[in-house]
Amino acid sequence: MTPWISLWTPVALQIPAGGAQGTLLAIVPWVLMFVIFYVVLILPMRKRQKALQTVIENLKKGDRVITTGGIYGEVAALDGATLVLKIADNVKVKIARSAIAGLEGEGDQGGQS
Repeated sequence: MTPWISLWTPVALQIPAGGAQGTLLAIVPWVLMFVIFYVVLILPMRKRQKALQTVIENLKKGDRVITTGGIYGEVAALDGATLVLKIADNVKVKIARSAIAGLEGEGDQGGQS
């Protein structure tokens, strides 16, 4: 082997294959990264989605909500997958339940002591 090959060859290519043990050691970091990714990102996201779904299912007339578009309003009527949102005096909008981002003031409570 010439010196320039050993200097420029990646470390992974210089290490002789260790059979099953070498393969297992190569997979362990990927598994650990996936577990960390799952715990840090996916689990909290699932919790939020379930909580929002519960809020949407339990909406009732008079609840103050915010939509995904940022419109604040009061639920005036419920009709299956849609609802009527009162956003001002004599102004009512029919929207999909899936457009509800949450209850008004729900996100503000976390920052106050």
